[in-house]
Amino acid sequence: MIIVKKAVTESTLKDVYQVRRTVFIEEQGVPASIEIDEREEEAVHFILYEDGIPSGAARLRVVHGAGKAERVCILLSKRGRGLGRHLMKAMEEEAESQGLEFLKLNAQVQAEPFYLQIGYEVISEEPFLDAGIKHVTMQKKL
Repeated sequence: MIIVKKAVTESTLKDVYQVRRTVFIEEQGVPASIEIDEREEEAVHFILYEDGIPSGAARLRVVHGAGKAERVCILLSKRGRGLGRHLMKAMEEEAESQGLEFLKLNAQVQAEPFYLQIGYEVISEEPFLDAGIKHVTMQKKL
């Protein structure tokens, strides 16, 4: 069973940070000093559980009047099975409930095909580096 919920308790936030640590710091080599940042408190955090196991995480912030999906990740062993769709749907619904018309994100280039499949379009002219990883900026009208 797949469940996505807002992470508001100490336990669910711990799960968010553990998934992010596993994906970004351990797997992708992002420095811990930039993975957890000063914007954590202003974000709405999401945790995805598959059969009770924390398997995905993300956060949503409002930036310049649009939703911004950040730190979207699925554990390596769980990728390719549609979990990301559930996570993004939950964030899109939250953004809509806040009256936002667009959801933007900076996608790692290897994830670009996934976001294109779920209705996002590239709006940056060139790929750019973030934490040493190539990204493109994408958005979707909600």
